[in-house]
Amino acid sequence: MDWQGLLNTTLIAIGDSHITPAALLVALAIFVVALTVSWLFRSAMDRLRKRVDAGHASALYVAARFGRYLIVFVGLLTAGSALGLDMSSLSLFAGALGVGIGLGLQDIVKNFMAGLVLLLDKSIEVGDFIELEGGITGEVSAIGARATTVLTNDNVDVLLPNSMLLSGSLTNWTRNHATRRIHVPFSVAYGSDKEKVRMAAVEAARSIPFTLPDTESRRTQVWLTGFGDSALNFELVVWPTLQAVKRPGSMMAAYFWAIDDALRRHGIEIPFPQRDLRLRGFFGLERGEAQAAWRGESAPPPHDAAPERPNSRSTNDAAREIQTKAHEEARAQLIENAPAPDPAPDEE
Repeated sequence: MDWQGLLNTTLIAIGDSHITPAALLVALAIFVVALTVSWLFRSAMDRLRKRVDAGHASALYVAARFGRYLIVFVGLLTAGSALGLDMSSLSLFAGALGVGIGLGLQDIVKNFMAGLVLLLDKSIEVGDFIELEGGITGEVSAIGARATTVLTNDNVDVLLPNSMLLSGSLTNWTRNHATRRIHVPFSVAYGSDKEKVRMAAVEAARSIPFTLPDTESRRTQVWLTGFGDSALNFELVVWPTLQAVKRPGSMMAAYFWAIDDALRRHGIEIPFPQRDLRLRGFFGLERGEAQAAWRGESAPPPHDAAPERPNSRSTNDAAREIQTKAHEEARAQLIENAPAPDPAPDEE
C-alpha cells in the first residue's frame, strides 16, 4: 500500500487549496498542542493567583482569560495555515458563517462579548459578593465565555448568562474589595434607659470577633430610628470584616444573637405585642383581690416573681461559622505559600 500517496490524496478542495490527510493530521496536532498550552497556561495563572492579594488576583484572572483565548485563536490560525487554506478563498464560507451566527448563535455571541466587557470593565470581578434583583446572592467564582458562576453561601453554583449581568441591575457588596457598613435593627420597651441600651448594643458588637475596631471614619454606633406601637426602635450601625460581609445571613444572625444576650445581661426588656385586661371592683381593688372581695373570700397570695434569666454567655453559632470560614481560608493561604520541604538525603 502506498501510504505516501494516500496521505497526499486530496480530500477537499476549497478554491486553490487542497486538503490532504497529511495536512489534516498536522493541523489536528497543532490544535491539540494549542489546547494543551492553553490548559497549562491557565493552571499556572491559577496557582499564581492564589499567591497574591485580592486586587492583583482579579487582574491575573482577566489576563489568564484573554491569554487562553489568544492561544486558542493563534492555534486555529496556525492549523489553518498547515491545511494550506487561503483566507481569501474562505469568503463564501465566512459569509455563510455570519448568517448562521446572526440566526442561531446570536445568544452565544452576545454572552461571549458580554463576558469580555465584564472582564475589561471590572465592575464585577472574581471574588466579589453580588446580589441580584431576584434575591440571588453569592460570590463570583468564575466569568466564563457564556455564563458567570456565582457560588451561594449554601455552596450552590448558580450560572448566570453574561448578558444578564451586563444589562440588569445588581448590587456589588464588595466593590474594590472594601467592607461596608451594616444596620442591625432591634427594639426595646418604652421606658428603657437609652444610654444603657447603647452600652449593651456596643458591648454586643465588640463581642463579635469579626467586628472591625473603631477608627475616626468607621465607628460602631447605636441610632434611635423611630417610635413603634409598643417599642423604641434602634439600629446597631457597625463595620464588619470583608469575610463577614460575604456571608450576610450568618453575619446578621450573629449580631442578633449577641444583642439578645447583651440585653438580657443588662435587664433590658424586649417588647412583644400584648393586651392587659384590668378588672376593677367596687372597692377600688384589682385582679384577684377584686374577685375575692366580691365573693367574700380572703385575697389570694401574690404570684411568684418570674425567674431571673441566666447571665451566662450562650453559644453564637453564626459567629462561629464565619470565624471557621476565615480560619480555613487563612490556613489554605498559608499552605499555598509555604515553601517546599527540602528533599531527604539519599541513603547510602
